[in-house]
Amino acid sequence: MANEGELKLVRKAVEVLDVLSREREPTPARIAEVIGEPRSSVYRLLASLQRLDMVEPGARRGTYRLGFHLLRLGTAVVSRFDERQLALPVMERIHDETGETVFLCVRRGTQAVCIERIEGRRVQSLALTLGGALPLHAGAGSRVLLAAESREFWNEYVSSEPLERLTQSTPVTPDELFPILEDVRSSGVSVSDGDVTVGIAAVGVPIIDYRGVIRASLAISGVQQNILGAGVRNEVRRLLIDGGREVSRGLGSELANEPIAKLG
Repeated sequence: MANEGELKLVRKAVEVLDVLSREREPTPARIAEVIGEPRSSVYRLLASLQRLDMVEPGARRGTYRLGFHLLRLGTAVVSRFDERQLALPVMERIHDETGETVFLCVRRGTQAVCIERIEGRRVQSLALTLGGALPLHAGAGSRVLLAAESREFWNEYVSSEPLERLTQSTPVTPDELFPILEDVRSSGVSVSDGDVTVGIAAVGVPIIDYRGVIRASLAISGVQQNILGAGVRNEVRRLLIDGGREVSRGLGSELANEPIAKLG
């Protein structure tokens, strides 16, 4: 087990790396100022880190920057950020508690593609099968992904071709669709009530990664009264929001600047 002196040395090395990650090629004097260590100690730490390829000389004389060994380490960490693998236990838990269909979707062009699905015990929904897709304007999970895009993209999306109206409730015009997308942006939650299949409702939330990018959407779907009914609506919403946050944390979302519950 490491003793206190060894832990302190490792902690100081990490502090040096943190400064290098935040500031553009600082000098040893600047690093010493930030972490509150003597310059002599900082020079020794930098020399040791340089031998390990964790830091290297900067473009300007007397400055330092992060080394390529950290890039390799970072790449290894990022490679484990698999939204499907992280989401599946959360989806199973939501399914166990509700008995409803749970989806994980990603955007592919102008469609939301289902990459994982757990079938509901009461309703066998056929609107979005595993590997199937919905247009971005239809359904709760789909609209999470569309809302995450720029407003310029929204305009391009609605003007490229007429939007398909799956039911009478499907929003297919800018006047119908854009206010819904704005609400999703502000609340971080998307709601669908009969706009994909009559009588079927859904709720969707974003999955956000370490860059603050919306990687996927997590959604739950079932008969309208089981999803949006007065006695269950708040609990379904809570389960989904908590689940989306858990998966997002697994993807490193806490490193991003934006709060998980917001899209824009």
